Amino acid sequence: MANAKKEQKLEDLEQMAQAEGFAEDGADLDGVPLGESLALEDEIATLRAERDDLRDRFMRALADAENTRKRGERDRREAEMYGGTKLARDLLPVYDNLQRALDSMTDEQREKDKALIEGVELTMRELVNVFKKHGIEPITPQPGDAFEPQQHQAVFEAPVPGTKAGEIIQVMSAGFMIHERLLRPAQVGVSSMPAN
Repeated sequence: MANAKKEQKLEDLEQMAQAEGFAEDGADLDGVPLGESLALEDEIATLRAERDDLRDRFMRALADAENTRKRGERDRREAEMYGGTKLARDLLPVYDNLQRALDSMTDEQREKDKALIEGVELTMRELVNVFKKHGIEPITPQPGDAFEPQQHQAVFEAPVPGTKAGEIIQVMSAGFMIHERLLRPAQVGVSSMPAN
């Protein structure tokens, strides 16, 4: 089938050449025999197809390299921002214990152990400053705030008069965000007061 097309093309070229007076009975066309001319055309077409294929493969490889570069840059940024997440989670109980120690002190104990309490407060402040330096911010809901499931974890529900369902009634521990991600939700108690 392909040979029949080549022969037909050769015949067409010979007829055109004869009609124009360039060749007679298989003579040269610009110094190149018609049979060779057809072979050159096939070779040129093959080379063009190969060039187009190589250009397509090159463009795909270039796009793939660019995607890899962007993915690597994104991974590097995320590792920089969120690489310390595990360590930060491990330090949160230290924060909680320092906060509980400060909250449990009575005024009398504060007067009596003023230097000790001041040391605990300084330690707490330093820990909070280190957290801020690394993009860790506390989530500190207050009683009466609306419960937000993206930032709060309901530890218990209780019907408390004078509150609406879904209102925070007690905060057990603060939550934390690291940049835009939730590190730990705030643990809260939520009102389950039925609507009147």
